[in-house]
Amino acid sequence: MKYIGKSIHRVDGIKKVTGDLKYVDDLKMSRMLYAAVKRSPYAHAEIINIDTSKAEKLRGVKVVTTGKDFSKRVGLYLEDKTFLAVDKVRYRGEAVAAVAAETEEIAKEAVELIDVEYAELPVVANAKDGINEDASIIHPDLEEYKYAPIFFPKPGTNISNWKKIRKGDIEKGFEEADYVFDTEFFVPHIQHCPIENHSAVAQMDREGNLTVWASCQSPYAVRQALSVAFDIPLNKLRVLTPAVGGGFGGKAGTTLEGIVIPLAMKANGRPVKLTFSREDVFVNSFVRQGMYSKFKTGVKKNGKITAIKNEFIWDGGAYTEYGVNITKSAGFAAVGPYDVDNIWCDSICVYTNNPVGGPYRGFGMAEIHFGIEQNMDSIAEKLGMDPVEIRKINAQKVGGRTATNAPIDVCGLLDCIDVAVEDIDLYNKKAPSAPNRLRGKGIACGMKAPSMPNNVASSAVIKLNEDGTIHLLVSAQDIGQGSDTALTQIAAEALSVDPSKITIKTGDTDHTPYEWQTVASRITYCSGNAILNACDDMKDQLLNLASMGLGVYKRDLKLEDGYVVSTLYPEKKMAIKDLALGLSMEDGSGIHGPIIGRGSFIPPNVRNTDKDTGMGDKPVAFWTYGCQGVEIEVDVDTGNIHVLNVSSCFDVGKIINPQLIEGQLEGAIVQGLGSALMEELKLSGGKVLNPSFVDYKIPTVGDMPNMVVKFVEHPEPDGPYGARGIGEPAMIPTAPAIVNALYDAIGVRLNSIPLTPEKVLHALKEKKTIGEN
Repeated sequence: MKYIGKSIHRVDGIKKVTGDLKYVDDLKMSRMLYAAVKRSPYAHAEIINIDTSKAEKLRGVKVVTTGKDFSKRVGLYLEDKTFLAVDKVRYRGEAVAAVAAETEEIAKEAVELIDVEYAELPVVANAKDGINEDASIIHPDLEEYKYAPIFFPKPGTNISNWKKIRKGDIEKGFEEADYVFDTEFFVPHIQHCPIENHSAVAQMDREGNLTVWASCQSPYAVRQALSVAFDIPLNKLRVLTPAVGGGFGGKAGTTLEGIVIPLAMKANGRPVKLTFSREDVFVNSFVRQGMYSKFKTGVKKNGKITAIKNEFIWDGGAYTEYGVNITKSAGFAAVGPYDVDNIWCDSICVYTNNPVGGPYRGFGMAEIHFGIEQNMDSIAEKLGMDPVEIRKINAQKVGGRTATNAPIDVCGLLDCIDVAVEDIDLYNKKAPSAPNRLRGKGIACGMKAPSMPNNVASSAVIKLNEDGTIHLLVSAQDIGQGSDTALTQIAAEALSVDPSKITIKTGDTDHTPYEWQTVASRITYCSGNAILNACDDMKDQLLNLASMGLGVYKRDLKLEDGYVVSTLYPEKKMAIKDLALGLSMEDGSGIHGPIIGRGSFIPPNVRNTDKDTGMGDKPVAFWTYGCQGVEIEVDVDTGNIHVLNVSSCFDVGKIINPQLIEGQLEGAIVQGLGSALMEELKLSGGKVLNPSFVDYKIPTVGDMPNMVVKFVEHPEPDGPYGARGIGEPAMIPTAPAIVNALYDAIGVRLNSIPLTPEKVLHALKEKKTIGEN
């Protein structure tokens, strides 16, 4: 292929490195007002009264609003939240009122003048407490909430979704086992930490048309939520997404957009801007859910797993519009990339008074694989087996079945294991760099599917200009992953046009066609297929016209380098630019008109699972498999862990752009490294104790390991040119591989992350004490 599989330059590269790319917070408009938010100091409380009179009288204040003004609940899968609290606050920092003023300083001063009277309620501090029968009920009206029928909330409790997997005969599976092992694990809340803070601007004109500029991943999903919340018809609501500086799931839904809109609606046509501070981002945007996992595993002496009974308890936070779907997704991958006949899994999302849990790179898969992959190593050791061997024995393979009993048609997991193990040189343990250091190596596998409703749609429009250049219109959002470039390459290959002649336009609900969301590692697959369909439509039009113009059968024509060319007589050709406005006939008449291709796509044959058992033959569009190996060095005096080397291999189906995929895997590895070694939102009674980079640590350049990234290609049957999504999967095995390497180094297994120096030193001390005794 001419353009697929090539590392062409990013189409937005020059603008990014020169600073010409404009983000929402760069927007400057005439007569702009600035917003500030009054937030709850309590994690759980009734709102008795809100007095805004002092704020309204402050010079420079133009609008003050509270939840009473717009009290309609919204949510993508579960309508459980309002943008400003009504009657009750459910987490510390929840928005209760908002102000728009001439300056940010005045707006912040006005917020301090708003008096709110609260009556405190008991706080549910974690998911285990929340699931108890005597726990304070955070959403007593849960029964009244609207939700998608694929989710299963339990009114009268704090459970917003309970996903069940019941495959085979679990008791028989344990009876057939030679050994049964029990393990438990925990992963904490973490933040996305995008380089760009969340920002939004809203403006309503005299005719009631509302325009919103938002740093979001999904303009159409945002438009839908805002339309419902504020009763604005979709034809009067426009959402634009300029450049977005990273999302990782944190900008997938609506956050501050719903705060600026009620202000803009009362601002007499003036635009209103709200940009979150970094502390706001930490507390008031989505966080990755904390999760407790428990495994009971039956296994034969030869390493074959006969049964797994597990439980995932998710800390969904105060609102769980996305948390419910993460819970469901975890059920689909209940035992990871392993073929197990007997599975009993309960994946439970629990309301707590912590920050709102939402999508995060991996969408639940990194959290569950942290336990799954440690469990595999632990069992291998107890059986005296090689951790690679036990994985290969149980690995999902073509002809096998997933946790939902879906048949496996494509799977390159075994190839990925071989590559990752070889590249990390797993069986060659090198000497440490100093006497007070220990080295270890570990591996972990992972799998990821796009967790999304079955009927999610993508669309594309492609327009041929009079000079032969092309405009590609989509609403897939490039949030740094390079989708603009990859999608341009897909169109270039399909039309045999140099990518430099294609300009991609995205993110404007008035002018670019529908896209469900830029999430779930689905854009290359879904939007890519919509583009192929649009290109086929354009190609069909061009070949029809050229057939008439050249006097050649349509079946004997092809597109090549900007021309329609006869396959039998190559000298017969017609430039596509000459067909851009239709075909001109000898008598001066014309036919057809402008060439515009249209395409849409919904993943084929994806269906719901059985509500009681969770079984289904195709609950997801595809699975992406991979394996990672790591080598670490531990300083036994300080407890510091240095990740030296990482080998990573994933089955990508078909490489669209090697450089972009390498960047995705390297970025995901580093993000996984952060979650393994340092990242944790520290919570106490619902309060975030470290809402800034002073106390919340993320990897820096000094933490970068040497990374060897490779791929295998087992084409996805209905993927564009065989491609499947790869943006998230490489984060999934990173943390468990590091923890397995730590065990290899020090002989102590830690069942929670992050692996802070204090935690490592404590483990070494305990090991020494046990040894002495």
